[in-house]
Amino acid sequence: MPTSYLESVKKQLEYYKMLGEKTFAQLPEEALFQRPGPESNSIAVIVQHLWGNMLSRWTDFLSTDGEKEWRLRDAEFEDGLATRDEMMARWDEGWECLFAALTSLTEADLDRTVYIRNQGHTVMEAINRQLAHYPYHVGQIVYLGKMAKDAAWESLSIPRNRSEAYNADKFAQPKQKGHFTDEFLRPEP
Repeated sequence: MPTSYLESVKKQLEYYKMLGEKTFAQLPEEALFQRPGPESNSIAVIVQHLWGNMLSRWTDFLSTDGEKEWRLRDAEFEDGLATRDEMMARWDEGWECLFAALTSLTEADLDRTVYIRNQGHTVMEAINRQLAHYPYHVGQIVYLGKMAKDAAWESLSIPRNRSEAYNADKFAQPKQKGHFTDEFLRPEP
């Protein structure tokens, strides 16, 4: 069980990273680059945007503005990746940057001020901003993956028509304290 805000944030972000990766694993490469419509983003474009945002926000997090001069945000929404390997390299690089920054923080840092586009945030507010932003996009990735797989989709949570059995199992166990992600983030045997 996380004992601090930062530990809890890391566990939640690891959970959303895992949801994205379990989605990618279900899809053929071409599905990663399909756009449902001309104004829609593909999974690869969403990954490219997350990568750009993560590098910009978390590089030199405590000392520079979160919107870096070198970021080309508009280009993040153009088709710039051609293969699953390229997409996964960006995915991994973005998450590594994020987790390295979070790991460097202490609870004492949470009230410090950082800036995003010249707007001051406490470190906690800046983290919360991204804790809403990244799951928003991971949800889009999961939805696009589910659309691509349709009936062959393997649920990432409680499968359809299995809520009653899932809840019965949970309520058959003694009350316990734990993080909701614990059952999903355990290493597989």
